[in-house]
Amino acid sequence: MSVAAHDVEARIAALKRERPRSRFLRFSLGCFLLLMVASWVRGDFDFADTFSAQRGENLERFMMTVRPKPLRERTDEGWVAKPWDWDVAADWAGERLTTGVSRAETEGGVEAAIGTLAIAILAVVLAALGSLVFCWFAARNVATPQPFAPSASPPGPLRRWAWRGVVGSTRVVLILLRSMPEYILAYLIMSMLGSPAWPAVLALAIHNTGILGRLNAETIENVQRRPLVALRALGAGRAKIAAVGIWPAIMPRFLLYFFYRWETCVREATVLGILHLASLGWLIDEAKARGFKYDEMVFFILLGVVLVLVGDVVSAVCRRLVRRAS
Repeated sequence: MSVAAHDVEARIAALKRERPRSRFLRFSLGCFLLLMVASWVRGDFDFADTFSAQRGENLERFMMTVRPKPLRERTDEGWVAKPWDWDVAADWAGERLTTGVSRAETEGGVEAAIGTLAIAILAVVLAALGSLVFCWFAARNVATPQPFAPSASPPGPLRRWAWRGVVGSTRVVLILLRSMPEYILAYLIMSMLGSPAWPAVLALAIHNTGILGRLNAETIENVQRRPLVALRALGAGRAKIAAVGIWPAIMPRFLLYFFYRWETCVREATVLGILHLASLGWLIDEAKARGFKYDEMVFFILLGVVLVLVGDVVSAVCRRLVRRAS
């Protein structure tokens, strides 16, 4: 080994010995490992039972029942697969899209998907509008007596405490909004309104207002300060700084959070169908109630996945357009 290489290895070893060490980090890692061991011991996990022959048979039976019903037949030994036929599968899927659950007076999959999409869109739009009201009062760099302005005469303690109270109370409101489970909210609102769609819309909007409000407030607090200080030095007020300096900077991140929560709203709107709301969840629940029709249940779940994939494509296009415009 050359002298230069030996010096490099010695320097690396010295840097490794001199690296900063955090006792808190080591303590946290130790606690985490202890919790894992305790969970393993107290949780009574039985992996042998999970991978037993019975579980394998259950999985095989489930995979067979997921297959469209016209492509399987029942025998004395259970369900047996027929040869796969794309035309038969397409006819079966088309029937589910138009008539919903077989032998049930329900709306079709297309109609339910449109209802799910409408609930999710309206809910996330209301949540976005609500979050834009709260986020400015929850951002500590905006909700101050003199935002982005070094002043020779600092504001009095009363004004400082008043703005701190605004920030604190707004953040408490956002915590309360996002801590309310959508299912419980929808159930309570349904008891008041009785409408099949509005309880889901309002429940999702209330919950996601709290989430988007907090995320947008954190985004505002992370905006670069120098351009905003320059705007303040030119005489811009709080509202103009927010409109001209902050909003264009947070728009891409705002859209990212907006579409992410929209995907969540699609999933939650599907789940809320269990309350007999107009969504894909209603068809899934009907398929379960009419003899655990797993093929139809999985079909409607995949229909919801298609909605989320379409939303992801729209999200990517919108954010790309915003980046190009900026």
